[in-house]
Amino acid sequence: MKIVRMQTSEGIRYGAAEPEGIRIHDGTPFVAWQPTEVVVEFRQARLLSPVFPTKVVGVTGNYASGPDEEGGVLADRPSLFIKPSTSVIGPGQAIVLPALSGDVHHGAALAVVIGKVARKVAVEDASSVVLGYTAGNDITAQDLLLEERQPARAKSFDSFCPLGPAIETEYDPLEDFSLECSVNGVLRQGTSVNDMIFGVAELISFVTYVMTLLPGDVILTGTPSGAGPVRSGDVVEVSLEGVGALTNPVVSE
Repeated sequence: MKIVRMQTSEGIRYGAAEPEGIRIHDGTPFVAWQPTEVVVEFRQARLLSPVFPTKVVGVTGNYASGPDEEGGVLADRPSLFIKPSTSVIGPGQAIVLPALSGDVHHGAALAVVIGKVARKVAVEDASSVVLGYTAGNDITAQDLLLEERQPARAKSFDSFCPLGPAIETEYDPLEDFSLECSVNGVLRQGTSVNDMIFGVAELISFVTYVMTLLPGDVILTGTPSGAGPVRSGDVVEVSLEGVGALTNPVVSE
């Protein structure tokens, strides 16, 4: 099932993609939801981020060829950072380049959406706390990151965490699915999610032994090599095989 979150005349609603359009549901997929008789055509749907998390937990250096691992030694444990909920945007919404940075980079990522309260989850139980998967884009002010040597400001600007277009509940992260990022139609990043150093189950366990994850929280599982700068006027597309394409324009503040 592909779950979406969308703006309607009655407010923000969740829905599920069907062949003829998006069927609106009452409630949320995290508690209890029921299908209604209302189906919105795809071309008329105004999609938002498929989830609005309390926090986004990111992972750096999780691909051997990734930007944090080039020429270095592979880490023996995941390295984490946090993005605030206010950094989250949905498909079609603009990535805003802040005046405080002159070097903002994209970063395609497989995003895990947590489905229920998760604390100290064993690796073998990790799948039980997952609602599904979506595409993510870990936007980073690279100059600030290099200057300050810590990611809090560099990764936390408003609009620095595009997610979408849908949450795929039947996605299998152990399959050899592709993850790509293109800027203005030119491929920048391309890999298989199987190339991650730490798998989804390992990451969920590691994170939940540090902090409790709540329904709707997101783990960005890392970005592969090829992450690079974006400029005002660019269009960035993250494509996750089995889920869909997340497209966002880039504008200046």
